[in-house]
Amino acid sequence: MVTSCPASPVSPAAPAGRQDDEQNLRAPVKKSRRPRFRRKQPLQPLQPGPLPGDSGVCDLFGSPGSSSDGADSPSASAARGCSPPPGSRAQQWGALDLQTFRDYGQSCYASLRARESQFHPRGSLARQPQVTAESRCKLLSWLIPVHRQFGLSFESLCLTVNTLDRFLLTTPVASDCFQLLGVTSLLIACKQVEVHPPRVKQLLALCCGAFSRQQLCNLECIVLHKLHFSLGAPTISFFLEHFTHARVESGQVAVPEALEAQTLARGVAELSLADYAFTTYTPSLLAICCLALADRMLQLPHPVDLCLGGHPEETLQDCLGKLQLLVAINETSLTHMLPHQIFEKCNLSPRRLK
Repeated sequence: MVTSCPASPVSPAAPAGRQDDEQNLRAPVKKSRRPRFRRKQPLQPLQPGPLPGDSGVCDLFGSPGSSSDGADSPSASAARGCSPPPGSRAQQWGALDLQTFRDYGQSCYASLRARESQFHPRGSLARQPQVTAESRCKLLSWLIPVHRQFGLSFESLCLTVNTLDRFLLTTPVASDCFQLLGVTSLLIACKQVEVHPPRVKQLLALCCGAFSRQQLCNLECIVLHKLHFSLGAPTISFFLEHFTHARVESGQVAVPEALEAQTLARGVAELSLADYAFTTYTPSLLAICCLALADRMLQLPHPVDLCLGGHPEETLQDCLGKLQLLVAINETSLTHMLPHQIFEKCNLSPRRLK
């Protein structure tokens, strides 16, 4: 039951109606007797942080009011302090967590290896009348430098290619919309992995204004619907990290050598992602073969054990042979994809690769 507070003395000059209103509106207020703590240090001014972007999370690549020609470019984003490019030494050393591998490594590997066949798109261009292996290679050869300029992870690139190929299995795509499908797949992959994915207007600016924002959003909905929102595919990136942790944990190789081999294997795997001939191999098979080829190129005394992946010997040798030919053809491209200190140690002689 709420009661009015007791009447307080009011000035005789105050009207009677005003006295009644004040009595009815007032409520008892109990002052807090908690002690007040003062900060020992003054508050520091807040740093200018990222503003919400159109991908649902905070955006690192500039404010919404910035223009899309210069301020939103990937190179300008990198200059403002975005994440280091894949393969940098700081990112490598921070990614090797042996304790987490001991606790969850084998269970995660067993789970993803069991689901690998469900997410593996075989013959993705079999039902495509306008998209060819050459056009796919051109698109991915364009997306790989784009993902590097944005400072995205290798996992994002692998998920992009997987989303692209799996959608090609379900729906015929016109040749003039193939680039839009590429950037849409990149956006979907980045939303799963990256803390700060690229903004829609940045991706549209890369296409030189050929597509609208509404077209990209509509295609994103179509891709998600066709794939039934099943996006967590096992990737080459995961298996490369798993095999690297496994060989370091077993004491077969030192940590610096294992990280250098992993970086080189990522470069070889990037080349294989753009080649349609390697879509027949599963990510775990490609990962172990890329790592074995990287060990040969770096001339490590204890190369990785090919039996770690549990694949047939004939399939392993077939994949290794094609990877050697791929590296020999794209030696110049591999030079620009790798850190200089790692590429200097590589021996690309055909005799050494065998």
